[in-house]
Amino acid sequence: MADKDMYYNKAKQQGYRARSAYKLQQLDETTGLLGEGNTVVDLGAAPGGWMQVAAERVGPGGTVVGVDRQSIDDLDDPDATVETVRGDITEERTIELIRETLGVEGEKTPVDTLISDMAPNMSGEYDLDHARSVHLARQAFELATDLLDAGGDLAVKVFDGRDLDTLEAEIGREFEYVRQLRPDASRDSSSELYLVAKNRLTGPVRPGDELTVEIEGVGDEGDGIAKIEGFTLFVPGTSEGETVDIVVDDVKPRFGFAEPIEQ
Repeated sequence: MADKDMYYNKAKQQGYRARSAYKLQQLDETTGLLGEGNTVVDLGAAPGGWMQVAAERVGPGGTVVGVDRQSIDDLDDPDATVETVRGDITEERTIELIRETLGVEGEKTPVDTLISDMAPNMSGEYDLDHARSVHLARQAFELATDLLDAGGDLAVKVFDGRDLDTLEAEIGREFEYVRQLRPDASRDSSSELYLVAKNRLTGPVRPGDELTVEIEGVGDEGDGIAKIEGFTLFVPGTSEGETVDIVVDDVKPRFGFAEPIEQ
């Protein structure tokens, strides 16, 4: 109770709309989610505590779009451009409104970070509440794969439980890495944690993929360069003009590394 009172009172004193603002502060300080000038989509944003923190940290050149089924009062003198969308992210119309608000056209994906503090209505039945939280987190993840730019980040709340590992693995395939974090501002009695995924992968390959490529050139470090749908793979020990079988062993947001498969 003492911790709860500390963050509740601190939020009142510092003008934050919810004590959860400190959770986002702590996530950002640990993982660098909110850079200056970034565009951030905040799901489950009401009453606006996370929006306040995001606006402070992205600054005058940044944009924050808060989304919730409830209406969100305008922020007082926000540091960034702040917009709100009222709707349910399970509905296609809400997704369209988010895209319209962001100004997304065609393949353009300007979002740097998607954050979600969404939580289900609590039933008191632990397994059910866990399953519902995973469902909400997965919806946020699916929207992130649609909106995030290459190298973008994701943070979603979920309750600990049996489906957590599966969800973490699904998210991990689409980002350079994912980790579990429990902010100090979370209540001691809570089972909530946050999956924070860094560096969205948008290329057409993933670690472990095997394929045949043509080496189109040689990089500054002497590695062969192959192109897969415009995505660059560096392949050591190969020369321009070779056709080789490779296995992908590491993928970054805008390039990857592979090794020749020994015959």
